[in-house]
Amino acid sequence: MEKKYRLRKNLEFKKVYSSRNNYWNRNLILYKRKNNSENTRIGFSISKKVGNAVIRNKIKRRMKEICRLNLYRTKSGYDLIFIPKKNVVDISFKELESALIHILKISNTLDV
Repeated sequence: MEKKYRLRKNLEFKKVYSSRNNYWNRNLILYKRKNNSENTRIGFSISKKVGNAVIRNKIKRRMKEICRLNLYRTKSGYDLIFIPKKNVVDISFKELESALIHILKISNTLDV
């Protein structure tokens, strides 16, 4: 995923968290905030409760790839933070993809 589509700084994450605009399903939590740019920026936050570093990085890589493939479907001008829950460790790539698309639909962020 290109740098212009990423949330990286702690201050950016805090702004999104402070908006209190969140959605969830069985596998993920999504925080959403309107930004004043034409790009949708995405960040990931994975707790140490999910697993060790290898497992957390695997989940993060999967989520980045899903977002990269579906970025064209999202509405522009949002900051999004995805937080996976503990049970994401046991699900497949396809199940994670459907959970992520589902949460984008219920948050009204998916364009199509």
